[in-house]
Amino acid sequence: MIGKITGLVDYVAEDHALIEAGGVGYVVACSRRTLAGLKPGRPAALYTEFVVREDAMLLFGFPTLAEREWHRLLTGVQGVGARVALGVLGALGPEAVGRALALGDATAIRAAPGVGPKLAARIVNELRDKAPAVMALGAAAARPAQVHAVAPSQGAAPGVAEPAPPEDEHRAASLSDALSALTNLGYGEGEAAAAVSAALASGAEATPQGLIRAALKALAAQV
Repeated sequence: MIGKITGLVDYVAEDHALIEAGGVGYVVACSRRTLAGLKPGRPAALYTEFVVREDAMLLFGFPTLAEREWHRLLTGVQGVGARVALGVLGALGPEAVGRALALGDATAIRAAPGVGPKLAARIVNELRDKAPAVMALGAAAARPAQVHAVAPSQGAAPGVAEPAPPEDEHRAASLSDALSALTNLGYGEGEAAAAVSAALASGAEATPQGLIRAALKALAAQV
């Protein structure tokens, strides 16, 4: 099982990149968002998922653990293959995927290539209650994979190897804290996730207190 790859980017294609690690070139399929952050000749670090099929062995790469977990969750839905799941992540990004699932927004999922209305509805119906588990992973899972001992003088690959901006980590931590607080108050995970996502979308202050206040207000309005 290959869980992470760290090396130099040899080239970037439309749907994959070739990363050389330990003298071996690995073809890694990635979303378009991830590929946009990879630069030939620069170091990169990606968490990976190794998929074995009857006709192929494929390696998929993700800049964060959270994105890899979203990919695993998506591929658990009938009709969603590994590349379709990459398309969803590439079109929306991991945060927007979580928000769409928590809010039951099938229209947002349809923005991904190869996802029609029936498949989008199935994705939302099957994953709406499972999404909070990934959303609650917090800042640690949202932090990009780190490059270790790979051409340090050349710097890190933009968007892949550099540490996550502090504001992104704070927002992920606030999201996790708000979800935990609402579930401790007795709200279901799906209900809590939808309320927190609605709070974020409304422009609420991205602190635990701000998200909890806005989420509780949204929940109260539903009664």
